[in-house]
Amino acid sequence: MARPAPGERRRPAVRRSAPILGVLLAIPVLLTACQDKPAALDPHSPEAERVASLIWTFTGLLGLIWLAVAVVSVVAVYRRHEGPRDPLVLAPAGETRRTAVVGVLVAATLLVVLGLTGLSYAAQARLFSAPEEGLVIKITGHQWWWDVQYEGDSPSRVVRTANEIHVPVGRPVLLKLEASDVIHSAWVPSLMGKIDLIPGRQNVKRLVVAKEGTYEGRCAEFCGLQHAHMGMLFVAQAPEAFDRWLVAQRAPAAAPDAPDRRSGHDAFLAKPCVMCHAVRGTPAQGQLGPDLTHLASRRTLGAGTLPMTRGALAAWVSDPHGVKPGVAMPPTPLTGPELDSMVAYLESLL
Repeated sequence: MARPAPGERRRPAVRRSAPILGVLLAIPVLLTACQDKPAALDPHSPEAERVASLIWTFTGLLGLIWLAVAVVSVVAVYRRHEGPRDPLVLAPAGETRRTAVVGVLVAATLLVVLGLTGLSYAAQARLFSAPEEGLVIKITGHQWWWDVQYEGDSPSRVVRTANEIHVPVGRPVLLKLEASDVIHSAWVPSLMGKIDLIPGRQNVKRLVVAKEGTYEGRCAEFCGLQHAHMGMLFVAQAPEAFDRWLVAQRAPAAAPDAPDRRSGHDAFLAKPCVMCHAVRGTPAQGQLGPDLTHLASRRTLGAGTLPMTRGALAAWVSDPHGVKPGVAMPPTPLTGPELDSMVAYLESLL
């Protein structure tokens, strides 16, 4: 490629900074489209506030670094073609200056990495500090549902439910987390960060919820075919409302009080349902599947897959694999009248 003659002005190169400037200008426009705050940035517990604070710190600092790099890149593109100097000719003073700048930037990068590592370690030390005693809830992850057990000082005070976890506002809660088959991860973004449930090991998590409400959680570790349908609900209630809920959950199932419910009760006990499910107050004492004693008091079916409605109950009982392929629950052969009466009975389990 021929070099320009001395004194000849170089043809201006095509400016490549336009795409960079376009991206920079588009970022504020894209951000204005985010109307709902992500749950992890809407904390309702001290633990979630620490996580959110860490996210904002990382985002702010790294955003400033990104912006500085973008500005320097734009300046470099503009200055690249200025002047007629031959790029093969080295300027000692300029090289010394560039070496110093690179050295300073490397040192600054190292300091930033060390600082962020220290912040992360300090936040985790607070998150996983020795838990304060309080309400103890044992959560066991299965493919693909959550077994929830409220521990008590006697067997009569133990409560077992599934997928829906009620907690009192302002009281410390100690979560004991285990898994029965593969690794799962419990994550309720507004209340706590992710914590793994590992077979053969028990992890613990202390939690204090600051505000009443219903908070959605998920399994955050891929655990098989229906991983996306392994949701949970945390229901934070005023202490008095929670105490009433817990007393109601300790009670056995009410006896069926209508002919169709009695027929459904008899059909339930005559089918293989009793091999996996328990209904306290009846001969059904299975432990492989969710406890159904107060099934109808929950808001969803199948770990958040369906709402708790009569139609959803009928679909789940008659064809669980059609709703959630791969679940351990086998289809139960039922006649139309048997299905109607069994759904009526299950709806009475409040």
